[in-house]
Amino acid sequence: MVADSLHTSKRLSAPLTSGKVAVAGGARSGVAVACLLKRLGFDVMLSDIGALSDSSIERLNAHEVAWEQGGHSSNAMACDWLVLSPGVPTHAPITQGYLSADKPVVSELDVAYWHLRDHLHGGTILAVTGTNGKTTVTSWLSHIWTQAGLVHRTGGNLGTPCSDILLDLMDHPVQDALDIILEVSSFQLDHMHLFHPDISILLNISEDHLDRYGQNMDAYAASKARLVEHHGTGDTLIFNADDPRCAAIASALHARSPEAAIYPFSCQKSSQKNGKTSPQDQPGATLHAPSHTLHVQIPYTDTFHMNTNDLALPGAHNQANGMAAALAAKARHVKNDTLKDALGHFEGVEHRLEHVATIDGVRYINDSKATNINAVWYALDSYHEPITLILGGRDKGNDYRLLDSQLRSKGRAIVAIGEAANMIVEGLKGQVPDIVVAHTMGDAVREAKRLAKRGEIVLLSPGCSSFDMFEHYEHRGNAFKEEVLSL
Repeated sequence: MVADSLHTSKRLSAPLTSGKVAVAGGARSGVAVACLLKRLGFDVMLSDIGALSDSSIERLNAHEVAWEQGGHSSNAMACDWLVLSPGVPTHAPITQGYLSADKPVVSELDVAYWHLRDHLHGGTILAVTGTNGKTTVTSWLSHIWTQAGLVHRTGGNLGTPCSDILLDLMDHPVQDALDIILEVSSFQLDHMHLFHPDISILLNISEDHLDRYGQNMDAYAASKARLVEHHGTGDTLIFNADDPRCAAIASALHARSPEAAIYPFSCQKSSQKNGKTSPQDQPGATLHAPSHTLHVQIPYTDTFHMNTNDLALPGAHNQANGMAAALAAKARHVKNDTLKDALGHFEGVEHRLEHVATIDGVRYINDSKATNINAVWYALDSYHEPITLILGGRDKGNDYRLLDSQLRSKGRAIVAIGEAANMIVEGLKGQVPDIVVAHTMGDAVREAKRLAKRGEIVLLSPGCSSFDMFEHYEHRGNAFKEEVLSL
């Protein structure tokens, strides 16, 4: 399924149990897996091409893990196998060095998975991926599981690396069945060999991170498809039937493993056809638009219905996210009343359509996690009021014209920021009454305040990465919130 140009490492048929290990990348996941490997008895060293943080160095020293920074030495290049932190791409010299030498290259998440099931007592592993929405759905699932009293841990690409979850379980074993809910990125899937979740959720696949995939959407989609590579009897795939690439992955899984449970969700394929409700035994989730009702059906469980107006989060994309979460919950036999309450009382995710303040009748919304144009489109679609949009950052090959229809209908103004500012001005001129450029987040917020009117919205939804002006999207979102609260 995966493009040969990206994945030339031989597939592992079993976990590696010996050899000297290099870990490339000293961010959270890299440090976590290095400490895990040391705990498991491996001879391991961590190597980072940049500078390690003080906290990373302190933790590595505490676990007696050898480390280096400022480049990859010959020692780092000469180990028996390589573990990649998600931030290290396949085209990085250290990765290519190991692939060229026909040595295994493995994802951090895969290494943690090799030992994770020993600590779950029969619990379920759920994995959520997609270009947009995976943090929201992962967090929503965690909220549902908490409300249902299901013992679980949440992490992966969101918050706690899977290696740290495992280390904690080794130090503090649980006695009951434990579910693991993981957000999984394409970067984590790129060098996955054995990772095999019980329930996989595939939300959507649209253009993002194409610089990592040679501007090749097929390669990016193939990376997402690795999530279900080992699915078979007893496994479940929940997928977006409105997304052609997701549907193709589901179809390929069914052809390969017809015994796997495959449940679609759709906002476009109504649960009524020709005025008649579709058969109740049709598995999956659909939206009946006239009555604003979600219909969710899993075999051997009670049918679940919920009015979309009762969902905690706004927007059509969150109706899809809610259906995906509901299908997973029903697959784990969460009771309908518990599910309805959890879907209706979820506070959402920081930096994702987060209400910051209402000042002089203007609502300020932080959507800093929107790092691609598709996410911005859905953010705009979530509101009916006129919007002053703060847009920009480091461009990722965006086609800003995809926002034209939304901006024409509700765009009050655009405040362009970052390296992409001039591209945004050029690409979107004429779509809104005003486009201005701001050079700092403070300037952007003050310009937005000047342009927005009572009853309207100021929305930070950048559609770009944050690395031109900020350390990460959280830093960008926090800067926005600080500036808003200082108005």
